[in-house]
Amino acid sequence: MRTVPAYAAPSATEPLVPTTIERRDVGPTDVLIAIRYAGVCHSDIHTVRGEWGQIAYPQVVGHEIVGEVVEVGADVSKHAVGDRVGVGCMVNSCRECENCEAGMENYCLEGNTQTYAARDRDGSITQGGYSTHIVVDEDFVLKVPEAIPYEAAAPLLCAGITTYSPLAHWNAGPGKRVAVVGLGGLGHMAVKIAAAMGAEVTVLSQTLSKRDDGLSFGASDYYATSDAATWAKLRNSFDLIINTVSAPIDLRKYFSLLALDGTFVSVGAPAEPLPVNVFTLFNNRRSFAGSTIGGIAETQEMLDFCAEHGIAPEIELISADQINDAYERVLSSDVRYRFVIDTETIAG
Repeated sequence: MRTVPAYAAPSATEPLVPTTIERRDVGPTDVLIAIRYAGVCHSDIHTVRGEWGQIAYPQVVGHEIVGEVVEVGADVSKHAVGDRVGVGCMVNSCRECENCEAGMENYCLEGNTQTYAARDRDGSITQGGYSTHIVVDEDFVLKVPEAIPYEAAAPLLCAGITTYSPLAHWNAGPGKRVAVVGLGGLGHMAVKIAAAMGAEVTVLSQTLSKRDDGLSFGASDYYATSDAATWAKLRNSFDLIINTVSAPIDLRKYFSLLALDGTFVSVGAPAEPLPVNVFTLFNNRRSFAGSTIGGIAETQEMLDFCAEHGIAPEIELISADQINDAYERVLSSDVRYRFVIDTETIAG
């Protein structure tokens, strides 16, 4: 075991604090990564505050990780010392179920091993990327293309793949009308990716305060959901709606915006259940779906797609001592559009 600096939540109600954690020794198929940047995801906040269920404390979160390989196990063949790599929301899976064999480890029937707050294969609780180093099996390490700015690459490992996967699965592209609900960390990536795929993109946000940003990211239209006229004007308009917000919304109103055979996909995850009136799905043969991240192959596909199309998240780089302030700013929507921690500042 090795001891490395980190920032951890001591409880659900206390701020994150500097600490040290143990990382396992590098095994035959493991990669030791010196973390350079770690994104701040809304999921991190939900988790450490106990909003998605009880967890073990102290807990280090962070599942948007990029860094450099500094050591490899004897049997590693996919990565070498010096490689620029990334780690997303999972670090293992059963690898034997039909979903894993199909390359969808994110939907592992045994439950994939999450990058933090999960039971690891050695029985320990996984600790995430708000730290200086991490040890990960080579099969769950991604290659980060040089074309993607290093400091901006981390959010792609969650926000990027979380939006890319449903857009790809539901065939966003030329001739498809896609609406993105919310223009935050996830939403701005959904707009950029959908536009690069060739879809006609509309942003649905509470206000028009980010309209100029949305249009610059590739949206062709931008509407305020606080305006009653929006719902009448856009009725039956969209083939696909990607909901990125992690707060309760009126599903009935959003379903009314779907065209024939349209699908509403939630990637945002509010802590509260969302009631569904099935009668609103009957009209236009509408569908309501959910989507998580992608498998490892699809995540690499997303990184390569972003490199090819010049796509990167809009970020604000912060030091480790700004993490708690960043959490409050995320909750008040005061970020454009993703905080990224310079992990060199974790070591002090």
